[in-house]
Amino acid sequence: MAVHSFYTPGIENEPIKTYPAGSPERAELKAAIAGMYNEVADIPSVIGGKFIREGKKTEVFPPHNFRHLIGHYYNGGSEQVKMAIDAALKVKSHWSSMSWEHRASIFLKAASLLSGPYRAKINAATMIGQSKTVHQAEIDSACEMIDFLRFNVQFMEDIYINQPLAPLNVWNRIEYRPLEGFVFALTPFNFTSISGNLPSAPAIMGNTVVWKPSKTQVYSARILMEVFMEAGLPDGVINMVLAPGPVTSDIILDHPDFAGIHYTGSTEVFGNIWRKIGANIRIYKTYPRIVGETGGKGFIVAHSSASIPHLVTSIIRGAFEYQGQKCSAASRAYIPKSLWPEIRTALENGLKTLKMGPPEDFRNFMCAIIDEPSFDKLAGYIERARKDKEAEVIMGGGYDKSVGYFMQPTIIQVTNPRYFSMEEELFGPILSLYVYDDNKWEETLDIVDNTSPYGLTGALFASDRQIIETATRTLQYAAGNYYINDKPTGAIVGQQPFGGARASGTNDKAGSYLNVLRWVSARSIKERFNPPADMYYSDNVE
Repeated sequence: MAVHSFYTPGIENEPIKTYPAGSPERAELKAAIAGMYNEVADIPSVIGGKFIREGKKTEVFPPHNFRHLIGHYYNGGSEQVKMAIDAALKVKSHWSSMSWEHRASIFLKAASLLSGPYRAKINAATMIGQSKTVHQAEIDSACEMIDFLRFNVQFMEDIYINQPLAPLNVWNRIEYRPLEGFVFALTPFNFTSISGNLPSAPAIMGNTVVWKPSKTQVYSARILMEVFMEAGLPDGVINMVLAPGPVTSDIILDHPDFAGIHYTGSTEVFGNIWRKIGANIRIYKTYPRIVGETGGKGFIVAHSSASIPHLVTSIIRGAFEYQGQKCSAASRAYIPKSLWPEIRTALENGLKTLKMGPPEDFRNFMCAIIDEPSFDKLAGYIERARKDKEAEVIMGGGYDKSVGYFMQPTIIQVTNPRYFSMEEELFGPILSLYVYDDNKWEETLDIVDNTSPYGLTGALFASDRQIIETATRTLQYAAGNYYINDKPTGAIVGQQPFGGARASGTNDKAGSYLNVLRWVSARSIKERFNPPADMYYSDNVE
């Protein structure tokens, strides 16, 4: 057969739909939401292409209306995890030997399905199951997921064509092999796109995957699995397991063919996983790849030269979009004393206008906290701040769980810049704010850098270029994603590769070739066309 060089189609970021009143896309999405609310979804594990309905039948409710049943999933056990590992290993050879352009075609088709016939369905599922507004669902479950699929295919091509020098009569080449074994994808609730990217990025590079989605995200995870299957992904390449996280992790991390983990979640859980991998290191066939994006304590630090309208908008969006349930969310702010009175008034006026409620009402800016344990924990933080002398709840602070897990956008002003809420990740609509003396700018930058153990996202607001330069240098390790005069959320695939270091993870930059590169193991091949026949070198001869 003829052999050709192939190039992937040109790509660009998926355009964001705005769903204006009277538009076809708005009507389609509204219909999808209504349809899903009126049915009870059956959510099985998918292992080796088979639907597994074994284990405890567990009900699924929307966070904004926990009395309305929308589905149930099957909380499986250890046998399902073992089945998934066996299924992944069984198809490993076939999948890894498939020509790269055919693997690419599967995931490009998945992107097209999400862009077209599945767009309303995946957005509706994310809005209902994870309580996201229409805008937050659109930029996540549609656009970012589509971008991950298309750009990761492009990154695969970029990696494969990166080859070493070859002098005359020698052909040097690098073969980018999939990892030896299977990959474990452990995914969070807060981004449907992350849930889809963590298993699909390794799979694109020829790996087979055991995928454990969060129990509070299974409602939209099932749609992703449906898309992968319709796109033609062979059975067993990605296996979605709905067993409890500890059960799944224990079995996988004890398996000799465990080759790597792609993780997003809490820092504590990631640390426990890393420790177990270290303890088991002698049982593995290879050193596992450990790729994780964990917690964050996103900051906004404003200089006295900052634009107040732009700063206030970024604080509100950065702190309170998706109820602050983003690892990148603005969770602490540092405001100069000279600007504070005007900023406080603008924040109060802005927060008064924010609407909160269920996602099917497109006017809402915020919806509900993901579940009751998270809600109760966040309420406890607010009550603690109300009692402590070093803190004051100056805006919001209300919460209610009579129908859903609703919590007002809340701002806590602290007098101690190292108060617990300035250091710890809260993961909710709570912003802690410290007002500093203008003449202590350098000292404040040091506080920003050294207060929290995290290093994920941060933003600087200033118009003085010298200030921007010095602050950027001082804060070089404080954030893996650093923004100048913009909110610290909303990284776009291919534009702002995402990830942080310190306690925020391995900084392997999802949305770039750097992440995709982690899922291959390079082999250097040297072929010589005129090998020597004499064991002696010329300088051995007198």
